[in-house]
Amino acid sequence: MDFQAQLNSISGFNNLELLAGQVVEGFISGMHKSPFHGFSAEFAEHKVYNKGEGTKHIDWKLFARTDKLYTKRYEEETNLRCHLILDNSSSMHYPLLKEVDLNRPNKMAFAVLASAAVMHLMKKQRDAVGLSVYGEEFEYYAPEKGSDRHRYMLLDQLNKTLLSNPEQVKTATHSNLHLIAEKLKRRSLVFLFSDLFQNELARDRVFEALQHLKYNKHEVVVFHTYDGDSELNFEFDNAPKRFIDTETGNHVNIYADTVKSNYKKAVSEYFEGLKLRCAQYNISYIAADINKGFAPILSSFLVERRKFL
Repeated sequence: MDFQAQLNSISGFNNLELLAGQVVEGFISGMHKSPFHGFSAEFAEHKVYNKGEGTKHIDWKLFARTDKLYTKRYEEETNLRCHLILDNSSSMHYPLLKEVDLNRPNKMAFAVLASAAVMHLMKKQRDAVGLSVYGEEFEYYAPEKGSDRHRYMLLDQLNKTLLSNPEQVKTATHSNLHLIAEKLKRRSLVFLFSDLFQNELARDRVFEALQHLKYNKHEVVVFHTYDGDSELNFEFDNAPKRFIDTETGNHVNIYADTVKSNYKKAVSEYFEGLKLRCAQYNISYIAADINKGFAPILSSFLVERRKFL
């Protein structure tokens, strides 16, 4: 069974830990053939075998897949603290799903599985992970820990967040990021998953809050989570449609073709503005199009971890 078939064989996220492990394994296997090859050995808890070393700890299964010799690592200290932050506003549950579809996740399903995959990588490295979830109000907080019990608790919370599907819940990213900045007492790598759909005033406040995290010596990565097909490229047929704001309930009836050109221009400029503001404040910006898989998220984790340590 190939990797994609394995993903499709799992029903929902009842097996979130198993699914996250398969995402990571597929990613690491792919890295053996990519420019990230050097990272792949490190994050599979292996090191390159040197001639003259004992052969006791050679991973022969990995040799069969890669035709290269690696030895397993058994001792490594926990030296990274990572805090995952999920925006749980109504817009993050777009498109609405009757059931979790791994071929076509919505933004929250993508963020949940990406977070679980990052946690799986951290488990391999014995790193500590924490989690915050917010919508209009602050919903959940767990500090960074490295135990299996703690990780299972976070996986359960991720599943609950996926299933929460809040109706007409606005996002208050700026106020909740300030709260999280006050809670994080030790320097951490902070990952934010959000679609960042804000008006100009709210966007400025979001960057003030991100600066608060930077001021407290945290490294910040923004995973800008969006559906590129519909939210960026506006790929709808020209039948009359009603577009509804999931956070306010407001709606507009239009033919898609009448606004597509202007819409794409406005949204592209907004996305580019977010990227530039992140660069201005030395915040890592990662475009996380839910239609393009998890490699950008996991690659970013590997890069940021090396920079952080």
